[in-house]
Parts: sequence; C-alpha cells; structure tokens
Amino acid sequence: MDISVVIPLLNEEESLPELESWIRHVMEQHDFSYEIIFVDDGSTDSSWKIIKNLSENNKNIKALRFRRNYGKSPALNEGFKIAEGDVVITMDADLQDSPDEIPELYDMVNNKGYDLVSGWKKKRYDSKFAKNIPSKFFNFTTRLMTGIKLHDFNCGLKAYRNDVVKNIEVYGEMHRYIPVISKAAGFKKIGEKVVQHQKRKYGTTKFGMSRFVRGYLDLLTITFISKFGKRPMHFFGGIGTVLFLAGFVMGAYLAIQKIFNSVYGMTDRPLFYLALIFMMIGTQLFLTGFLAELIQTNSPNKKQYGISERIGK
Repeated sequence: MDISVVIPLLNEEESLPELESWIRHVMEQHDFSYEIIFVDDGSTDSSWKIIKNLSENNKNIKALRFRRNYGKSPALNEGFKIAEGDVVITMDADLQDSPDEIPELYDMVNNKGYDLVSGWKKKRYDSKFAKNIPSKFFNFTTRLMTGIKLHDFNCGLKAYRNDVVKNIEVYGEMHRYIPVISKAAGFKKIGEKVVQHQKRKYGTTKFGMSRFVRGYLDLLTITFISKFGKRPMHFFGGIGTVLFLAGFVMGAYLAIQKIFNSVYGMTDRPLFYLALIFMMIGTQLFLTGFLAELIQTNSPNKKQYGISERIGK
C-alpha cells in the first residue's frame, strides 16, 4: 500500500464527508493505493455515525473509536499502530489541512529519502495574537532547545516513513514534538514543506491558550526524556554527586578548622548548615536517579486505550 492517512478527530461531523471526498479524489487522481484511518477521540456528535456511513461506500476506510476523549496524541498513536502504507500522512479533520499536499509529501518521503516531512503553514488564517505570535515564539524556543530546524512543529500535516511511526510512541500531549521523538529514535533526516493553510469552514477550534503552557512543560519533558530517558542516573546522579562532594568539602574544611586551629562554634556558622543541605540534597538526588533507573528498566511503558468499536483490521 502506498499511503495511510491518519486523521484524529473530535466532533467534526460537518467536515468529514467533504474531507473523505477530497482525499479520495486526490488518491484516485494520482493512482495511489491507500487507506484512510479515522480515529474518533470520543466525539459526542454524529461523527462516528458519519464515519460508518462513509466506510460503507469506501472500503479503504478504517476507523477506531475511543470510549472517551483521550487527546490527540493517543489518537495518533493508535492510528499509527494499524497503518499499513509505505508512507503515513497525518492531517487534522477540520479541513484546514489540504489533501492536495499529499502527492508532494509522499514524493519527499518515498523518493527523496526523508524519514519525516513536517508541514509549514507559512501563511496562516488564525488570530494573530491568539495563535500566530505565541506559535512563533513556541517554535523558536523548540528549535533552540532541540536543534531541529523546523518552522512549525505543531502542524498537523506531516508525512512519515512507515518504520518511523512503528518505532515511536506518542503519549500525553507529545504530538507537538513528534519530530523530536523521531530524532531521539534515530530518524534524523527531517524535512519541511510549505503547505497551504485553509480557513476553518465548520465548527470551532478544540485548543485554547492553555495549550502553550502545557506545550512548554511537554518540551521540558521530551527534552529530558530524549537525553536522559534511558539513563536517568546520569542526570540525577551527576548533579547529586557534585552537590554531595561540595557539601563534603565544606564539612571537611570545618572539621580541619576545629581540629587543627581549635576553632569552636562550628554549628553556628552558615557554612555548616550549607554543607549539611548540600550533602542531604545530593544523597536524595542520587537515590532518585537510582530509583528512576529501576523504574525505567522494569516498568512497561506502553499505555493501553479503551477502544469500543473498530472498522477494518
């Protein structure tokens, strides 16, 4: 199969028929073998009913329905698990991503050797102050911290080589950082393509300003995990050792002062308490690193999600 299109959605009943028709037209026009994977993230409208109706007329449709709203990252993760296409393309269901971009994205992965290609919505139709300016600052910070030169990390329109999506796990709200996760997994040929951004035609956005706060917390998390996720002792143990040694040196200095210079009242000196604090914190951090190593080594990290219905294998 050439292409799998994975589409996470939440309450998008109005846009689904038009989106399916548009994708089908593009695929048939370019003679691609394909599948469309809808992942209904706990919609409360008629989205699932519409998907079932669409699947009766298009046998290339697969679909998953969550029992409740888990979030975009789990939806993508479950869609990736069943994707069979050589190239996996993700897009949002709100018609702001254009299926007309699919052939070029496919070409960049299949023929030009990219592991991942991220869309760049260079010209946006979102609110300037509510989305555009915060997004630019967010993307600048992410580039700075990760070293990945993308302009739009959060663009839903992306293309992946199949083995990329089979070797990464997207959880929490980490969908913003799939390029970072992919790079950490060893897929380093990451490209970018300017894509058309469409005005929202139906419904309202599902993301508020709080996503930027959560986004930065997720950035710190993914940066730490990508560097120290497999070796937490190197982080906690390293800092703990430095602090403990600093406290030990301070304590040794005070002991030498008392033994050889007969200096008394050591416990009244701030340096004494600072030495104690450094040694205690250093010991705690070292133990934290040790426990983190045990947890990382022995605990399964695969999260299971409740799927109530399924179309296709």
